[in-house]
Amino acid sequence: MEPSNPLEVAIRNHLAAHGGWMGFDDFMQQALYAPGLGYYANALPKFGLSTAPTATQAAGSDFVTAPELSPLFGYALARQVAQALQATGCDAIWEFGAGSGALAGQLLDALDEMGVAVRRYTVVELSQTLAARQRANLQRHAARLHWADALPQQMHGVLIGNEVLDAMPVQLLARLHGVWHERGVVDDGRGLAWSDRATALRPPCGIEGGHDYLCEIHPQAQAFVRSLGQRLQRGVILLLDYGFAQDEYYHPQRHMGTVMCHRGHRSDMNPLADVGLKDITAHVNFSGIAATAEEAGLDVLGYTTQAHFLINCGLVALMQAAGAAQRNRAEKLILEHEMGELFKVIAFGRGFEAQALGFVRGERSHRL
Repeated sequence: MEPSNPLEVAIRNHLAAHGGWMGFDDFMQQALYAPGLGYYANALPKFGLSTAPTATQAAGSDFVTAPELSPLFGYALARQVAQALQATGCDAIWEFGAGSGALAGQLLDALDEMGVAVRRYTVVELSQTLAARQRANLQRHAARLHWADALPQQMHGVLIGNEVLDAMPVQLLARLHGVWHERGVVDDGRGLAWSDRATALRPPCGIEGGHDYLCEIHPQAQAFVRSLGQRLQRGVILLLDYGFAQDEYYHPQRHMGTVMCHRGHRSDMNPLADVGLKDITAHVNFSGIAATAEEAGLDVLGYTTQAHFLINCGLVALMQAAGAAQRNRAEKLILEHEMGELFKVIAFGRGFEAQALGFVRGERSHRL
């Protein structure tokens, strides 16, 4: 039976015209970003909570990010942003993949309350649907907001990416019977299916044991950080996402990889099903990100868990001043079994000489 999913049809047609095989990174690029059809390029709802006090899932949403969970996330992060702006003499913020616009609104509201001048807030957004949603939600800050789909050659200010790296396409490597393969996608006549090809590609470190092993490498995320490092003249880069340092990322027991899909607040491990209708992510190898930043001449300002970072930035005091419902939501940002431990924050800078506020306690750069 012919598939009814238009993106699956497009991918199968592409495979037929280009040798019958594509790497998983190319597939993930199409699944997430194909114009009009990819998950982040179509008009389907993506994320959020309802406005009910019990923080129920918003109708049609697939997952929730920290700014949708609690505005206190943005208010705490704003303290680190304020320090970075003042220490570097900058007045501009760039945000990559701004989602619903919740974080931008929280940051600008908080910085205004703190008396920190922000002349320009630029959102780098590939999804026109999300950009329209952001404009609608951020009308109160319209005079300072700008949207871009490309980066200038020189940048000054604070650059923010919250859950951006995990959505960048990855390559899959599979060690099968001791031989490394790149895992890709084919059309087997019934639909999309996996297919492995022997490859010279390797993970960035050795994997102990001879057992079959699946993992990711992250050339696009590293290229993104390299590009930021080449462009940033003065300022700070703040990246918040879920992932691990290299030794934990490529632990021998983590043999199934980290690629996950999200739809309707449920997770699965089959990215070849419901293409374009669900999110596809992979955890971040923060060691590789840090090494790339240093190669680009950036200073590593700190690496820690989201819990330590937000507490260092004053989240506890913000929670104490909030109502009970808001405190309950904000707790999820720092609890170990929620977002507190799995999510990490890493910061890079150029022309920033102070100790970064968010890394005063719990700093883990030595583990990268």
